[in-house]
Amino acid sequence: MVSLSHFFVVLLSTYLFLFFLHKWRRSHSPESRKRLPPSPPKLPLIGNLHQLGSATHRSLQSFSRRYGPLMLLHFGKVPVLIASSAEAAREIMKNQDLIFSNRPQLSIAGRLVYNNRDVAFAPYGEYWRQIRSICVLHLLSNKRVQSYRGVREEETSLMVDQIRRLGASSEPVNLSDVIQTMTNDVISRVAMGKKYGLESDFKETFAEFGVLLAILPLWEYIPWLRWMRRFDGLDKRVDRAVKKMDRFLEAVIQEHRVRERREGDGGELDFVDILLDFQRENASRTPIEDDTIKAIVLDMIGAGTDTTYTVLEWTMTELIRNPETMKTLQNEVREVAGSKDEIDEQDLEKMPYLKAVLKESLRLHSPIPLLVPRELSQDTRVLGYDVASGTRVMINVWAISRDPSLWKNPEEFCPERFLEMNIDIRGLHFELTPFGAGRRGCPGNMFALAVDEIALAKLVHKFDFRLPDGAKVKELDVSESSGLSIHKKCPLLVVATSHVL
Repeated sequence: MVSLSHFFVVLLSTYLFLFFLHKWRRSHSPESRKRLPPSPPKLPLIGNLHQLGSATHRSLQSFSRRYGPLMLLHFGKVPVLIASSAEAAREIMKNQDLIFSNRPQLSIAGRLVYNNRDVAFAPYGEYWRQIRSICVLHLLSNKRVQSYRGVREEETSLMVDQIRRLGASSEPVNLSDVIQTMTNDVISRVAMGKKYGLESDFKETFAEFGVLLAILPLWEYIPWLRWMRRFDGLDKRVDRAVKKMDRFLEAVIQEHRVRERREGDGGELDFVDILLDFQRENASRTPIEDDTIKAIVLDMIGAGTDTTYTVLEWTMTELIRNPETMKTLQNEVREVAGSKDEIDEQDLEKMPYLKAVLKESLRLHSPIPLLVPRELSQDTRVLGYDVASGTRVMINVWAISRDPSLWKNPEEFCPERFLEMNIDIRGLHFELTPFGAGRRGCPGNMFALAVDEIALAKLVHKFDFRLPDGAKVKELDVSESSGLSIHKKCPLLVVATSHVL
């Protein structure tokens, strides 16, 4: 009996000694002397995943109000730095842009874009610099964007004709569908040379890509759940989508190779033409493979269609909810148009209020509220906090653009604020960066804005809008979808009446 008691005393003493030794070593380790960003309490294994909710940008905004503009969360075993202030965004996307320019390797996104051969998800390095240079200099330069002016003007006029036909019976028009069709047609023509309608297989496959990109499988953050991968069917779903999209893009490339169209033939080069020309002309120096061309085209279609459509949908929603703002915009556009039947892009320079309306819409409804995540490539300090290499980084531009310390009455739709301030939304002012900034900023922002401006001008020039069935504007549903990009959960249904000049 005595020996057994002695054994337990020794065991307890040993345990206490090891426990306090561990605590002492931790308190004297270099790690303990680091000043880490504040963190919400987390659960073992899953970290903070259970606290995110379906509207992650809103959950993170709520956390930032309690824990500050720079927080460290854990998605399972993955540390994630959340930036929710203009100062933090400037530090990440400008002052330390180089070491924050890498991308985390996401299993689903990587497979969808040919093992990260695109611009958006490729890791930072020589390959990414090369293909981004191709996009900036050859596909999305100011000169190239202007060269597609005719496509934008033609497709937005066809959009107006479609609304006029649908609205002739005074029945509600699904404006969301009409806008989506227009943006799809513009991007299809610019990227691939012709329309691939939303009624084709392309629509189904492209929609599936969008859904898959937004999925964050638990097994990617919690390693011990990887066994679920064999049973959840996600891998097979990704494989099917990749094979269908690859067959479609392969057919597009082969069609372009057969016809070998050139600008000198009187036709405008589309993105596939340009990339194939680059491939032929640089075969011995900086060759790009067909899979790279496919990945770049996928980026252009995805970013160009979904975000552009989302911006227009939210802008029209806010204008309908704010009739006085709608009237002010219509007066400006109709005064500039005068007796002209059609507005062209030259007229847009005389419409400062229209540009203010779009900025205000982008402020309230950032198309990708958390941008595409980054990954830190070396240890650093941000706003006085230590952050370790390999930490994933998310910038909540949605929260920043609603920060009451930066914006007066931030929840109100008030375009007039932009008539009184000079804010560039293309990455120069960190109070409003819907397209990101720095090396990883969206290279297609000029193209997206060009489509949005001419489409919005034509919509408010040609039509007066009201809600169906006598609904009041304050009853308009403004709930959000979930996913990488955030659009209206319910389509925007309107009664469109042609304006008599």
